[in-house]
Amino acid sequence: MKINAAGLLLCTFLVGCGGTPPFNADEPDETEEPTTGGTIDSDRTLPPGTTSPQPSNTIFRKEAVNETGNGFAEGVAYNSADDTFTVDNLPFDGGSDTPYVRGEAVSSLGPYAVYEAVQQYPDTQTNASINQFRHRAIYGVSNSGNTEFAIVRTGAYVGYGFGGFVYERNGSVVLPTTGQALYNGQGAGLRDYNGRGGLEYTTSDVQIAIDFDDFNETTGRYEGAVDGFVFNRKVYNLAGEDITSDIYGRVAAASDATLTAIPTAVFTVSTNALDANGEITGTLTSRFGNNSGQAVDYENGQYYGIISGDDAEEIVGIIVLETGEDPTADGVRETLGFTIYRGSQ
Repeated sequence: MKINAAGLLLCTFLVGCGGTPPFNADEPDETEEPTTGGTIDSDRTLPPGTTSPQPSNTIFRKEAVNETGNGFAEGVAYNSADDTFTVDNLPFDGGSDTPYVRGEAVSSLGPYAVYEAVQQYPDTQTNASINQFRHRAIYGVSNSGNTEFAIVRTGAYVGYGFGGFVYERNGSVVLPTTGQALYNGQGAGLRDYNGRGGLEYTTSDVQIAIDFDDFNETTGRYEGAVDGFVFNRKVYNLAGEDITSDIYGRVAAASDATLTAIPTAVFTVSTNALDANGEITGTLTSRFGNNSGQAVDYENGQYYGIISGDDAEEIVGIIVLETGEDPTADGVRETLGFTIYRGSQ
């Protein structure tokens, strides 16, 4: 079954459809450490970005740069005039003068837009065609326009290769000091492989619950508790064909298990997951039981997010999950973005 390639017109969920690039915060100095309400805790690490965040201001975050290619995507911007997407600092994606265009086989994943780099680029002297690497980008904006994210991966390298993610709150938040909140919505992402090439699309449901009462506030921290799930997970190839059963089928066969779905990823409830600026971060895992009754750890990962709004009504975020249980590769990584909402939207 092919995923719907027509999707929504982008202007139906971009507020105003203006021409201002969405991620226009200053690129951070990678040597600077982000602050969380004025302090840095040793057990709390946020991606690079806004170095002095406040609940009343915009917060921008980007994937940290490492030697394997993470965080190299820069200058991420959307142009509503021609529905194109610009990314800098990634080799063989069409050059700085050639933006990504709306995907052909897959143009949207739920409420999120999909873009792809050109397949060929001309030699600037001879006009000979040069094959470009396979790059895909996912761009999401919340219904209010107050939060947004973008993910770029390629799957064209033996390792994970060069790419990145960004996410941002364009405004402020007022956090409750008591009670709890439940957020629901959809996620969309890209899967790439370590040890071989390959790139796939993913969709899922995302649910996050926040307890603003506990844990209790301590000096320099705002300690709420965060719980969540990533479930109803689907995988599609670049042609838009549902290959979910292929994914969990080969994992099950290699682990002597019986699976009928990709396991649900579950947040780990821990202290120091929420700060006074509305930023959340923590770990999550997924597991399944094999036919011998033993638990198999399937994925481990990290979530990052920012709460937004006068009533803390939405969250934007990124989830990165990695597994070594796929027999076709040394590792598989899923990078998932989401904008989810408190109450009906």
